[in-house]
Amino acid sequence: MSAQLSRVLRRVGVGQLTATSDHASNLAAASQLCRQAKSAGACLLCLPEAFSFIGAAAAETVAQAEPLDGPRLGAYRALAREHGLWLSLGGFHEAGAPGGRVFNTHVVLDAAGATRAEYRKIHLFDVDVPDGPVLMESRSTAPGAAACVVVDASDELGFTFGLTTCYDLRFPELYVALARSSGCHAILVPSAFTRPTGAAHWHLLLRARAVESQAYVLAAAQSGTHNEKRASYGARAASFAVAGHALAVDPWGEVVGDCGPDASPALVTVDIDLDKIAKIRAKMPIQAHRRGDVLGLLQADAA
Repeated sequence: MSAQLSRVLRRVGVGQLTATSDHASNLAAASQLCRQAKSAGACLLCLPEAFSFIGAAAAETVAQAEPLDGPRLGAYRALAREHGLWLSLGGFHEAGAPGGRVFNTHVVLDAAGATRAEYRKIHLFDVDVPDGPVLMESRSTAPGAAACVVVDASDELGFTFGLTTCYDLRFPELYVALARSSGCHAILVPSAFTRPTGAAHWHLLLRARAVESQAYVLAAAQSGTHNEKRASYGARAASFAVAGHALAVDPWGEVVGDCGPDASPALVTVDIDLDKIAKIRAKMPIQAHRRGDVLGLLQADAA
């Protein structure tokens, strides 16, 4: 295999969408990104959190949820097969969670449309956003069990990648665990950040997680205003739009792809450079320097 071909096989697309409550429209936008990603030579397309549905109320989210083997996800399996692409479906409303809620499930499909991994979002966004809305994800969503979910696609794609979702980004211990236990080449962070938190922390946190893990961080993102009812919490309507800027960050913390704040659907591509990862880790072996006794402080605090 030539070096050029190997590089193409490691190309990843990072997508940006403005999802609504219209499932058909959301699927059409995802299909457009699949075509663009395939044309660009990507082997994997990352879609954001809530890629298939964003409604105006928690009850609406629960009502439209389906199991992972249902027809809605089946349409995305068909997309993967049609385009010969792996898909990171960054946050699907999976029916059947405790308490009549859903799971926010990050699903990875291979190019045959088969499920290769499932990660149920651990950290739920129950936050009074400064100058923004009060959002209580736990009203409709149950947390998943703590887990390091790693996709070993070394044979098919040439790299491994770990799964997280949106608000997980603020909890570096998960990223340390992914980097330390598996040596992931990339970590995926599909998101739907609010505008206030996005403007303050989106680039900052993604770059920090990349530096800490010495891995590529691929953050597909929602962008724009999803519905008028998001203003019902009493803040400015603009506060309920989410920040765009689907990003790709390299293992040195440099932004190497940015969809910008407005375009949707939009796509950036990045090549996963295994040599760059290896050189950075060799010159600054932070995992070898990490102190287990300091990590133990988190365990002591939890106890």
